[in-house]
Amino acid sequence: MIHIKYIITIGLLVITSVSYAQSLNDYIEVALKNNPEIQSFELKHQIAEEKTNESVTLANTEFGAGYFVSEPETRTGPQRFKLSVKQMLPWFGTITARENYSSSLADASYTEITIAKRKLMLTVTESYYKLYALQAKQEVLKEQIDLLKHYEQIALTGVEVGKTSAVKVLQLQIRENELDEKRRVFEQEYLGELVAFNLLLNQDKENNVAVISALEIPTQTEEIEIDNLQLHPELLKYDALYNSVTQAELLNQKSNGPNLGIGLDYINVSERTDMDVLDNGKDIFMPMVSISVPIFNKSIRSKTLQNKLQQEEIEMQKALKINQLTTYLEIASKNRTNARISYETQQKNMEQAVNAEEILIKNYETETINFNDLLDILELQLNIQLNEIEAIKNYYLQSALINYITNN
Repeated sequence: MIHIKYIITIGLLVITSVSYAQSLNDYIEVALKNNPEIQSFELKHQIAEEKTNESVTLANTEFGAGYFVSEPETRTGPQRFKLSVKQMLPWFGTITARENYSSSLADASYTEITIAKRKLMLTVTESYYKLYALQAKQEVLKEQIDLLKHYEQIALTGVEVGKTSAVKVLQLQIRENELDEKRRVFEQEYLGELVAFNLLLNQDKENNVAVISALEIPTQTEEIEIDNLQLHPELLKYDALYNSVTQAELLNQKSNGPNLGIGLDYINVSERTDMDVLDNGKDIFMPMVSISVPIFNKSIRSKTLQNKLQQEEIEMQKALKINQLTTYLEIASKNRTNARISYETQQKNMEQAVNAEEILIKNYETETINFNDLLDILELQLNIQLNEIEAIKNYYLQSALINYITNN
């Protein structure tokens, strides 16, 4: 089934060349090249292809030799020894059916390679965007810590001129410590995800990864093409398996035919010494033909029933997989929409939170700054920024899952 290989190969090219950023593409290519699981599936496919060559062989040629201990006497002389050769041949078309069956199994194993590659691409993409989110959260926390240090200096100045108390300075310092703790936690999570990412690429777990520094959700989201779902490798796999069972049944029917055997017997004859006869000592050559007929073989009918049931099972499994992929697609689509809604909400909230911060700072020019309100506003801004990063990550994670399902 060459068309299946063509379809799923084109699908991989579409995913890697259109759906992802260039830097992520590079990591995906490294993963596809180095990942041990992919290499294992490729070796398995090579074995399946090699079995196609194995399937076109004939049964072993039989050779025999015999020596007459008591030499039978014939008219032309006593028989001394016997040599024989025999070759069994399958019924017409059996070898072709066997080759087609092996080839169909190789096609089925090829779909396993494609599925493994697509899953690896999805896993690498998910890990990449998790690294982005953890890195971005660390940067946000660093910026807020720097901002708190700035306000700490303002508070210290206020203490000197009597506009605020030293307690406010301590509150700011405590908040800085809390944020630094969160930053260090995110840093450890980043290092753990970095190890997982590098192992997916089968490279040194401590290798640095160039993660994109800024991401935004696009203003327009491309439509989901549900028609492409039928071309998903997880569904093509069932088509390949169904075809392999079809080929197995054709081979089974060929097995119901007789096997032919051809051979040759050679008998060495010694010359008679007691008389001179015509063809004295002439050796015997006897061509042989045999036929093997499966008269009492009930396994053929049983295998036919098994193959029919197996095809029905494959059809049910494919229908189940279609329902699963459709469900995953619907959920991913809704989750991506929710991520966009959350992102837009956080942007509006951030604009208002910045305005609130500016109002507090302007009030400081005329009166004592309310550091409690300031801390509340800064904490609100931090949560908004972290939620925005989470929304961006979720948007791209759901987009990656949609790409995996639809091959857009």
